[in-house]
Amino acid sequence: MSAHVAIIGAGYAGVMAAKRLLRTRSDITVSVVNPRPHFVQRIRLHQMIAAGYDATVSFDSALPRTAHRVFGTVTDIDAAVSRLTLDNGIVLDYDYLVYAVGSRQSPSTIVGAAEHGYSVAEFEDATRLESRLSTLDEKAAICVVGGGLTGIETAAELAEQRSNRITLVTGGIVAPDLSERARSAILRTLTDLGVDIVSESRVTRIDGSSCELAGSMRVKAECTILATEFGVPELARRSGLPVDDLGRLKLNDRLECPSHPDIVGAGDAVTVGENSLRMSCQAAIPLGVHAAETILHRLDGSAPHPVTPKFAGKCISLGRRYGVFQRTTRVDEATRMFIAGRAGAFVKERVCSSTTDWAVTPRRSLFYSWT
Repeated sequence: MSAHVAIIGAGYAGVMAAKRLLRTRSDITVSVVNPRPHFVQRIRLHQMIAAGYDATVSFDSALPRTAHRVFGTVTDIDAAVSRLTLDNGIVLDYDYLVYAVGSRQSPSTIVGAAEHGYSVAEFEDATRLESRLSTLDEKAAICVVGGGLTGIETAAELAEQRSNRITLVTGGIVAPDLSERARSAILRTLTDLGVDIVSESRVTRIDGSSCELAGSMRVKAECTILATEFGVPELARRSGLPVDDLGRLKLNDRLECPSHPDIVGAGDAVTVGENSLRMSCQAAIPLGVHAAETILHRLDGSAPHPVTPKFAGKCISLGRRYGVFQRTTRVDEATRMFIAGRAGAFVKERVCSSTTDWAVTPRRSLFYSWT
């Protein structure tokens, strides 16, 4: 049975869905809609802003050659008639839709964040930040706001590559989801790199020269980088599809939208049943494959399989020389096992490299889903 599958988003989930759909079927037409003409290695953006790493991959290397590339941003999904409308006027009809729009940093409530804050969440954000960093004097102070994995990696990379004074500020503790021993290893390495750490302190205001914390304490900062909470685009909510409180598309355990089973989803912008999965390429890659397999099952007239999360761990780079791998349970809870130091950096780099050397490249026939 032939079909036209539209995929919204060419991140980790979207490219994996395209690769899986086109690997074994010649009667499927796949259109991948994306605002950029390249794949972005989001897990490398902190390297890009600190040391000029090229975090992009040509679609010639990331998408099957038979995938149709449609450039633009989807502004509306008319699920009743299976049609997409793009911001450039293009209209696409589909038989099946893969919703893989990804995530982005949530708008900050910090006063002055819109005018003076920078981000490393998306390629355009990182490009703007990279440009700002290139203008800073080597003695200028940089403040990274957020003690999660993005904030840690950003602060460590900048501290290793630059001579600026780096301060990491978090409203709670650093790396709250890691084991105590893994967290201690991260704190030791950040301190050795010269990062000043201010925990349990919430940033309330940002200007061009400092961050003001609750209690009126100030941290000098000619550049403030926000590595705070992530959210998702409003496309599903705006299109009248079922969403959770964050705006993520609600799916059943087969990755189908219950109200419109011709729509499947994968990646950061979806929630699966009662599971709120961590936003990560570790989830996006197998979910993209699984979404494609759900469509293939439906085309064959067979029952799609349910998703069973199989998280393995959390990888954190601490510059190029050090890192931490935190082993987790399948449901993403930290265990006692972790690897730190140069061995941790080795594991992190091998994981990052595998996403482009093996996962997204159409030259490889390797597939991994959470079936």
